[in-house]
Amino acid sequence: MFDRVWLNAHLATMQGEGLGLVEDGAVATRGGRIAWVGPRAALPGPAAETVDCAGAWILPGLIDCHTHLVFGGDRAAEFEQRLEGASYEDIARAGGGILSTVRATRAASEEALLAAARPRLAALMAEGVTTVEIKSGYGLDLETELRQLRTARRLGEAEPVSVVTTLLAAHAVPPEFAGRRTDYARHVAEVILPAAAEAGLADAVDAFCERIAFTLEETALVFDAARAAGLPVKLHADQLCDFGGAALAARYGALSADHLEYASAAGIAAMAQAGCVAVLLPGACYFIREERRPDIARMRAAGLRMALASDMNPGSSPALSLLLMLNLGCTLFRLTVAEALRGVTVEAAAALGLADRGRLVAGARCDLALYRIARPAELCYWIGGNPCIGRVVEGR
Repeated sequence: MFDRVWLNAHLATMQGEGLGLVEDGAVATRGGRIAWVGPRAALPGPAAETVDCAGAWILPGLIDCHTHLVFGGDRAAEFEQRLEGASYEDIARAGGGILSTVRATRAASEEALLAAARPRLAALMAEGVTTVEIKSGYGLDLETELRQLRTARRLGEAEPVSVVTTLLAAHAVPPEFAGRRTDYARHVAEVILPAAAEAGLADAVDAFCERIAFTLEETALVFDAARAAGLPVKLHADQLCDFGGAALAARYGALSADHLEYASAAGIAAMAQAGCVAVLLPGACYFIREERRPDIARMRAAGLRMALASDMNPGSSPALSLLLMLNLGCTLFRLTVAEALRGVTVEAAAALGLADRGRLVAGARCDLALYRIARPAELCYWIGGNPCIGRVVEGR
């Protein structure tokens, strides 16, 4: 007997290369895992509990695979500056940008960070998100980086959502290391990263490899330390120029390279060959008015896996809606509906190295998102609104 079965539903299983649609389907769970999925008429047995979905669509629980959700303060003033003509780089070079959030985050207690992050997470969960990645990167010192990661862990313990943590100490150069960027990269590699790994607070390591951040060589220092600690890597790459980040990510077998607006043909090909996922972040393109778009056609031709995420952060993508990213991914980047929906399910799972979710298939975690829609394309079509009528996390 199954623990629970969801009936009278249509399914987007993400099996195969498309949406894997099943009309009038059923999903059965046992022990927090999907035990059976398919047409309702073929359901092999009864369940202790039956849920009538009244014609709703069931998707795998959505996965937001790139967020900076834990931080202090906001940067609404910088938003005004950009509207008056300042660029993202102008603001960063003047000591704003990431460093302004660093100051606010360092000044915030763990309890304050937790209280500020909970409504942000709640907004994502309300849309059907069941797994979220949360990065550090607004501390840039040992104490605050660990405080951010602890806060992220506490969110996962307190809320019905799976939280994956990423150490992003190599996000910017803190004021105390001004003019000593390489020294700070070494500090991340030799002090902050080992401490985060020893404390069990980081599931992966990220870096910002860009002309206003860290060089390829400095990023390699951090990635070598991650390897030594047994942690997978990912990379903010080629967002502002073709800096060679995509190729570096491929060389290190990174889980993902993210942004990629300026990634070269060679970088895209290297990522595809290495099995590295491209995480597309249309919210950042939209918010900072970046005219350059990732080369989706070349990514398709290379067979590169593409995920989609909110990039929720206070400076370049203050986005509290993954459903909005589906629309932006389709309208700004010209993704198909199937590419966008797979990008927040099965491909997002791959970007986090999680093989146990992102599809409705026997053996996977029973993470579900239920929507009152007539067809899956509506999730990409509507701007605003939220048709999510329920979430299931590990069968509950």
